[in-house]
Amino acid sequence: MHYQNDGLSKSIQIELYRAMTMPRMIEEKMLILLRQGKVSKWFSGIGQEAISVGVTHSLLPEEYILPLHRNLGVFTSRKVPLERLFAQWQGKAAGFTQGRDRSFHFGTQEYKIVGMISHLGPQLGVADGIALGDQLKGNKRVTVVFTGEGGTSEGDFHEALNIAAVWDLPVLFCIENNGYGLSTPTREQFRCEHIADKGKGYGMESHVIEGNNILEVYSKVSAICKSLRENPRPVMVEFKTFRMRGHEEASGTKYVPDELMETWAARDPLENYEEFLVKEGILDDAQISEIRAGIQSEIEEGLRKAGAEPEIQFDEQYELSCVYKAFDYQESKPGSTLQNIRLIDAVSQGLRQSMERHPDLVLLGQDIAGYGGVFKVTEGFADTFGAARVRNTPICESAVVSAAMGLSINGMKAMVEMQFADFVSTGFNPIVNYLAKVHYRWNEPADVVIRMPCGAGVGAGPFHSQTNEAWFTKTPGLKVVYPAFPYDAKGLLATAVNDPNPVLFFEHKALYRSVYQNVPTDYYTLPFGKAALLREGEQVSIVAYGAAVHWALKTLEEHPEISADLIDLRTLQPLDTEAIFTSVRKTGKMIILQEDTLFGGIASDISAMVMEHCFEALDAPVRRVGSLETPIPFASALEAGFLPRERFRQELMSLIEY
Repeated sequence: MHYQNDGLSKSIQIELYRAMTMPRMIEEKMLILLRQGKVSKWFSGIGQEAISVGVTHSLLPEEYILPLHRNLGVFTSRKVPLERLFAQWQGKAAGFTQGRDRSFHFGTQEYKIVGMISHLGPQLGVADGIALGDQLKGNKRVTVVFTGEGGTSEGDFHEALNIAAVWDLPVLFCIENNGYGLSTPTREQFRCEHIADKGKGYGMESHVIEGNNILEVYSKVSAICKSLRENPRPVMVEFKTFRMRGHEEASGTKYVPDELMETWAARDPLENYEEFLVKEGILDDAQISEIRAGIQSEIEEGLRKAGAEPEIQFDEQYELSCVYKAFDYQESKPGSTLQNIRLIDAVSQGLRQSMERHPDLVLLGQDIAGYGGVFKVTEGFADTFGAARVRNTPICESAVVSAAMGLSINGMKAMVEMQFADFVSTGFNPIVNYLAKVHYRWNEPADVVIRMPCGAGVGAGPFHSQTNEAWFTKTPGLKVVYPAFPYDAKGLLATAVNDPNPVLFFEHKALYRSVYQNVPTDYYTLPFGKAALLREGEQVSIVAYGAAVHWALKTLEEHPEISADLIDLRTLQPLDTEAIFTSVRKTGKMIILQEDTLFGGIASDISAMVMEHCFEALDAPVRRVGSLETPIPFASALEAGFLPRERFRQELMSLIEY
């Protein structure tokens, strides 16, 4: 291996050696502990230390870095205390995830490290969001994100590159090409000669670097980062390296030809660099022994402290309390000036006033800037708040949601508009696996609102008509809001923006321009988890939300002889169970109406909860009414048959007569 140390001081060269030796020695110890059953799993980065160490030393301490599970050198180079790393790997309370996640699946704001999730791809978009936050704040910083050669096959990789290129974000995409994605060789992953060639397809500057040469990594990456701070743009770097052990230790390396292992063993980054330093007279055997002895002492002390910590104990209430970041709801009362407006006007007005109150709030979505969005909710926003805060995005929902998460990590707020709620399926992974779990995993909030124009009744067919709230009410860590009236929409949206937790905010398209209400013109908030009692009666409790509330109201207007409590849930997570139980205990009967198809919907959970908690008060079985168990059809007659409006009337009458 050819080393060039031109311009690098001896102290830097020695520091790079020590920094590479640290993760190597920790790994050697971890492999022993793994065999002893003291850790459950290990992803080895032996043979790749030069990349993690060289890249991390090229960054400023305040610059974020997003590593993978083979980048131990990132954590040690950032001086993360070893006792906390060992506690993390042993599932102890002092670990960064308090036993809730393993390996390197964690982040730490203190050290500006944002760890991976097993789904890999989202962290690339998260890096985009962090870099965007720095750009909007005027910080001259670089964000570095790692992925492997296998990860470059994921759609999130391409989406993230495209966003970074279009927005000129200072992101350094580091690709560790270590030969295999688990057991799949690179020749079965892609056909281009170099992974770096993929960056060129997005108009991105790309480099290929010898990943086992610490001086080449450090020198070239340092130069690139210095350039990016002054001339923001994305750059891709492919590091040629090799994985000397299995994907994880249980996998082994039998699928790797012996001659290939021998070739790369001869290119060991630590052994070769040590030999070079000795030859150059920068280190001698005594100094090497001193460095290794010092590291060994640190490792033993870290293990001692982690080992002395007791095993973590389960505390149900504590676990539940950590799913969401605590939110101290502050009520902002409305003024007396009212205006009769539509639901869509209320959403727009509420969002505009939140933009005024939160200068760190950034809106992301397709066509939301000059065009104002397909429903014109953000019309005129770009003129008022600027294109930097009201941003058109490429058609790539997954990376956009991930970028919103990155903005949150960098201390900002984000709102993502799904053009239609149906399209959230292409952004599903980062919502349910990143946003929903990040606070529970390592105490990092996801300050993101995702607006969801939804619902049938407008002849839009199977791909523009879903009301898919049940996808998200099932996922701990998300909040789900579904207003039926303009007044509620405006106040709840303001709260959603204030709340530091991820909120799915459903807005029914058929209600946008058909429902009017007198709404306060100034800013106000409404609490989550508080249902509205729209009608009071004695015969039956009707529970509904969204457009279903209006169907229930119409039915009651057509049948004034029915005495019913009508409960508009307004928020589905958190759910106002007390309002439901109180009503059922009074009337003895309950019917739940939802627009969603029946099986697996929220009506099923409400029914089950009432059966568990109010069984003695029931005078009849709980009835559930939902849409037909088919995709949503286009033709008006078919759509009318699909929706449960008429079935609700029949079921309501039957229940009253029971």
